[in-house]
Amino acid sequence: MVQAALLFPGQGAQYVGMAAGLIRDSAAARALFDQSREILGYDLLKVCLEGPAERLHATEISQPAIYVASLAAYQLWQQQQEGNVTVTAVAGLSLGEYTACTVAGVWSFADGLRLVQERGQAMQAAAEAAPSAMVSVLGLQIDEVEELIAEARGAEILQIANYLCPGNLVVSGNLAAVERLEQLTQARGIRTVRLAVAGAFHTPLMQSAQPRLAHALNQVCWHPPRYPIWSNVDAQSHTDPAEMQRLLIQQLTAPVRWEETIRALLEAGIERFYEIGPGRVLAGLLRRIQRKAEIINIAA
Repeated sequence: MVQAALLFPGQGAQYVGMAAGLIRDSAAARALFDQSREILGYDLLKVCLEGPAERLHATEISQPAIYVASLAAYQLWQQQQEGNVTVTAVAGLSLGEYTACTVAGVWSFADGLRLVQERGQAMQAAAEAAPSAMVSVLGLQIDEVEELIAEARGAEILQIANYLCPGNLVVSGNLAAVERLEQLTQARGIRTVRLAVAGAFHTPLMQSAQPRLAHALNQVCWHPPRYPIWSNVDAQSHTDPAEMQRLLIQQLTAPVRWEETIRALLEAGIERFYEIGPGRVLAGLLRRIQRKAEIINIAA
């Protein structure tokens, strides 16, 4: 049996037109979007298919959109599976960890969608409270990025928020500090990419979102997962619901340790990865971490 891990994308994977093929080919996928309309109070599928892009990219919209589209793709993956694959782990990049929890049976689809909606709204509100941003810094080692951060930070918040793969680190913080970092990198010929997100996720600037998320998590009926869930916060597997709840709250302000997670999964014996959801970001990151790793994309 092939030991497999299911990986789910995070915010930024969304694009106008996503899920079109899924809802055309799968009644189960369309049913998820029908259910989401009842829960959210608006037509999420219409936004996914038609945009406008500005609305789809808004944090409070993009997070439910990626969650539902990824679970629709998971329905397709289930239909395609043969008997030679055993899922032994699930993981998701930031928001994708909530999709992973749903797939693992920690909570229902509906509860997960309500959580993601609340999380997106809370993060949007925290971002609006103070101008902030996230920027990918490409081609540098961790210590080199830390040196740039120390030079640009001043008295503001600026830190590595996502450890994605070798040569791809995301820095997050107050807008002025991010702009100083960009000026430094531009002057030194270092490539950066500003992320299309509302604010400085995975930093202390998200602390104001934590009480609202904690309250929402307390309203959910939790169950032990059918697969171990690998946390962004510590890059380790967890099966205790209380521990997972604590980590999901901490995740808002803690860096995403994605490279560590993937390396730990490989060391644990994972032979095949499935990227399930919109985009191919996770496949690209995996190949930068371990070029020979097998990954199959189930696109939304």
